[in-house]
Amino acid sequence: MDPHDYLDGGTVAVAPTEYAICRMEGTEPPASAFAVVRDDTETTAVVDERDGVPDAATAVSRGWKRLTFEMELPFELVGFLAVVADELARAGVSIYALSSYSTDHVLVTESDLDAAVDRLDSLGCVVR
Repeated sequence: MDPHDYLDGGTVAVAPTEYAICRMEGTEPPASAFAVVRDDTETTAVVDERDGVPDAATAVSRGWKRLTFEMELPFELVGFLAVVADELARAGVSIYALSSYSTDHVLVTESDLDAAVDRLDSLGCVVR
């Protein structure tokens, strides 16, 4: 399987919301968090900025936009996110990547959104 086959003509949705990425004190993130990542040393929550930053946040990075690859990506597909990350890196776009069971999400800063959209267009994606 070639990742380019999924990207060419694949839809990428830009969420209308801005997100904050928060390092949380303790392990209980807000119930409304879009995503939560826990490891042995910290808990990170991605929250909708309209809902406010949780009081338990000890560090916050604001102004992130979520790009969702609206395609079901099989587990056997190797290198999908690597292709996306490489292409965005070439444009100087930093990413925060998340995966769900069947698809990937990439968060980019609001200031990098246009450059990210241009690069995804160059891969054949339909960005909406």
